[in-house]
Amino acid sequence: MPLKFAIVGAGLIGPRHAQSVIANPSTELVGLVDPAPTGQETAASLETNYFSSVATLLASSQRPDAAIVCTPNHTHVPVAKELLAGGIHVLLEKPVSDTLETGRSLLEFAQASERAHLKLLVGHHRRFNPYVRATKSVLDAGSLGRPIAVNGLWTLCKPDAYFASPGDWRASRDRGGGVIPINLVHDIDLMHHLFGPIVRVQAERTLPQRPSPPHNADEGAALTLRFASGVVGTFLVCDATPSPHNFETGTGENPMIPRSPTGDGSDFYRIFGSDASLSVPDLTRWSYDGHPEKSWSHPLVVNQVPLSDNAAPFDLQLAHFVDVIRGDAKPSCSGEEGLRALIVCEAVQKAMQTGQPVDIAVDLLA
Repeated sequence: MPLKFAIVGAGLIGPRHAQSVIANPSTELVGLVDPAPTGQETAASLETNYFSSVATLLASSQRPDAAIVCTPNHTHVPVAKELLAGGIHVLLEKPVSDTLETGRSLLEFAQASERAHLKLLVGHHRRFNPYVRATKSVLDAGSLGRPIAVNGLWTLCKPDAYFASPGDWRASRDRGGGVIPINLVHDIDLMHHLFGPIVRVQAERTLPQRPSPPHNADEGAALTLRFASGVVGTFLVCDATPSPHNFETGTGENPMIPRSPTGDGSDFYRIFGSDASLSVPDLTRWSYDGHPEKSWSHPLVVNQVPLSDNAAPFDLQLAHFVDVIRGDAKPSCSGEEGLRALIVCEAVQKAMQTGQPVDIAVDLLA
């Protein structure tokens, strides 16, 4: 029988998750939860039941097996806890929370013996993007040799409407807004997915471009990273500059953000290994393959890494969640991995404030 799913939050991303639930033969959409006046209209457009709160959902005849939480960052923990307390599996949109204290409390709550059978996953859906899957396969196969360094970019320009009510929380650092917890957290998670835990960060803030007030959230930073594996990296993040160098423009994943017309002109990751380098998302591999030695005096050999498929990441993430609930897979991005990305983001913010490098423990509860 299909698993019954509810969506909590009818904002930008909730309806997209709902479409995945509707399209998957293993899942059934039984309700949408949102207290806003527009929630009922959105539920009607999805042809599902409307609930004004999680409590009314849990008390109804449409009680779900699982829920996808798509609410503002500062509400993630209380909503997830309410669902878990009600015996519901949870896929929680990133980030886990807006603070480390509440994020850790959610992990402890979820790991309690009476809830050990329930699954808590974090919605870092880009792990399922075809370009990321292809990159991960290249690294896992050892095609680049030993990874040495990575250079990353997430730079574009958000419009004023993005910060208008009810999304005005995005302009407030105190309410979980800003480019670090909203956007950089995606790339931090992918860095962990590709290279393992980050253990040190340094950060310099970019010049602010928006008036404060109402904006007091971070707009960008230049970072240096060190991983437990010994890999080092740099990363530039900024949401106030016209640029094609970001995940959305490069992959075309978000239909609201036009894809780059030049393709290879919008690379956002460059990965350097002992045997070859790779740019993403054009998946161009550069090496000295076939030459007797690796030397700058030889012409580089250029290869194109193929995509195995172009399946939608949200659809693959949902299918993975179903497999985890049924015991057929281990979580790709567990609550622990979601918290790890949040810990690094908070370390980045601390480094921006202090001007000093920040060390990060591999033990998440340290």
